[in-house]
Amino acid sequence: MSGHSKWNNIKRKKGAADAQRGAVFTKIGREIQVAVKNGGPDPEANSRLKDVIAKAKAVNMPNDNIQRSIKKASGAGESENFEEITYEGYGPGGVAVMVRTLSDNRNRTAGDVRHIFDKFGGNMGTTGCVGFLFQEKGTLIIDQTDYEDEESVMMDALEAGAEDFMADGDVYEVTTASDQYGPAREALEKKGYSFLDVSLGPVPVTWTELTDPEMAEKMEKLIDRLEEHDDVQEVYHNWDR
Repeated sequence: MSGHSKWNNIKRKKGAADAQRGAVFTKIGREIQVAVKNGGPDPEANSRLKDVIAKAKAVNMPNDNIQRSIKKASGAGESENFEEITYEGYGPGGVAVMVRTLSDNRNRTAGDVRHIFDKFGGNMGTTGCVGFLFQEKGTLIIDQTDYEDEESVMMDALEAGAEDFMADGDVYEVTTASDQYGPAREALEKKGYSFLDVSLGPVPVTWTELTDPEMAEKMEKLIDRLEEHDDVQEVYHNWDR
């Protein structure tokens, strides 16, 4: 099966995350708190919480941290009120960018995100200005060194409900429809699979190349600065690099 690889973007992000693990745990802790407040503290009855916990485990977040975030949102301690806001815009060369945030101050976050877009040659737009260029998909990344039989992994993924499968360098990349992300992940977990990364979010339907090195450098910095912002949970883009 074929598809456009997302692993390069994920791998780059994970490399940065390894150097800033505390910040990553803090951001996932926020996601856990929002999931608990919206759907309760039981992951078996709250699919969103279950998904976030899987994401936390994929980045080796300690279980104590996970449980602390759940308790905090359940009333056992002080917790902030975060609002989910997605910003959309264009980077240098017309690269489409979506920025998912959890904010306790909408005005501050909007101003900061707009400033970052402007600083690196981008342009923050209105809601929906680039959303049509993406589809919500689930992505599961499996380490090839742990599961060397590609055909068996592909068959397991397809049986679990995957809509696309590809081998990319040293990993297998499994793509699912948004409503099959949780069931497919759980089905593969039951077969003994573990994941380098799991995510549910916008995946580009078209990609944009940047042939100008200066534009590419600005785009790199735009993504970096957005991802470094405390309120930013995820940055999605259609830059083909």
